[in-house]
Amino acid sequence: MILNDSTQTDISIVIVNYNVKDYLYSCIESIHQASTNLKTQIIVVDNNSEDGSVEFTSQAFPDVEIIAVNENIGFGKANNLGFDKSKGKYILILNPDTILQSNTLDEMFKYMENHSEVAISVCKVLNTDGTFQASCRRGFPGPWSAFSKLFGLQSLFPKSKLFGKYNLTYMPTDSTYYVDAVTGAFMFARTDVIKQVNGFDPEFFMYGEDLDLCYRVVKAGYKNAYVHTTSIIHHKGESSKRSSLNEINLFYEAMEIFVSKHYSNSRFFLALLKLGILTRASLSYLYKYKLDVKLMAMDAIFIIIGILLGTYMALGSPFGLQPYAYPTVFIVVIFVTIMANITAGGFFESTFSPTK
Repeated sequence: MILNDSTQTDISIVIVNYNVKDYLYSCIESIHQASTNLKTQIIVVDNNSEDGSVEFTSQAFPDVEIIAVNENIGFGKANNLGFDKSKGKYILILNPDTILQSNTLDEMFKYMENHSEVAISVCKVLNTDGTFQASCRRGFPGPWSAFSKLFGLQSLFPKSKLFGKYNLTYMPTDSTYYVDAVTGAFMFARTDVIKQVNGFDPEFFMYGEDLDLCYRVVKAGYKNAYVHTTSIIHHKGESSKRSSLNEINLFYEAMEIFVSKHYSNSRFFLALLKLGILTRASLSYLYKYKLDVKLMAMDAIFIIIGILLGTYMALGSPFGLQPYAYPTVFIVVIFVTIMANITAGGFFESTFSPTK
C-alpha cells in the first residue's frame, strides 16, 4: 500500500543494495504483493553500485525512497542511514536477494503486536532450493558452541544439543520460540528499540553486526524470536559474490570484534576463540583457493621427521637442540617451506606429473 504524508506507517522496510538490481527488483515486487493489508515505506540504501541499480530502481518503483551513497560504507552504516528515514512502528531489515511470501508481513506484524516482550524476530528462511537456512536463528557464541561451530562439529552432528548450540540445529523448524539472535537478512524489529540501542555498530562492516545488535537488545531487557508461520526465500550471498571484498577475512574479523567487545573479561574464552578463528580462517583460505590440505599435512609430517632425523644424525638425539628451540623450529621450517611451495604453485589441486 503506497503511503501519503497523512498515513500512519506500519512497517519501514530498509534494504541495503550493492550490485544486485535484478534481485532487488524481485524483492520489491514481493514486498508490494505482501503489503496489501499494511502501510509500508520502502527505503533502499545503495552502497555505490556499479550496475545501474539506482536509476533502474527509481524508474521501476517511484514509491521507493532511495539513499545513494558515493562509496561502499558497509551493511551496518548503510542500514543506520535508512533507520534515520524510517517512519514505521516497525523496521524490517531486509536483504535485496530475498523474496517474501504473500503473508510474510501480515504474520510478522501480527506476531509482534501480540508479543511486546520481543524486540526482533525472524521468520523461517529458506534457501533457493527450498531447504531450511540454519543460520537464520542462532545462539550467542560461548566457548563450547563457538568451538563446535568453528571446527565443524555442528555440521557433523546437527541434531545434537551438545554440538548444535550456535545455529540451534537441534531445534525444530516448525515451532515458534525465543532465540538469542537472528540473521541480518530478515530482522523484523521495533523501531523504538532499534533507536534505543543506537542501531548497528558501525565498527562491523559486513558480518557480525546482526549478532551484535541482537546481543545489545537482549542486554537491554528484550527478547528475540523465531516465527515459523511464514517464510521467505534467501538467495544467500548474492551481494557478496558481486563484491571485490574478501568476505572470509571480513567474517573472521567481525567475529573477533564481537568477542573482544562482549567477552573482554573472559581471557580464556577470548584466547580460545581467537585461536579457533585463526585456524578456521586459515582452513577457509586453503579450501577457497583449492589448496590440497592433505598434501600440505603430509609435507609437514615429513618435515618434522626430517628435522628429527637430521638432529639425531648430527647430535645423537632426535631432540638434541636446546629445549627452548621446540616447537619453534618445527613451526618456522614448516611455514617457510609451505609458503615457498604455494608461491611456486605447489599444493594446488591438480593432476601432478613429475615430468612437467
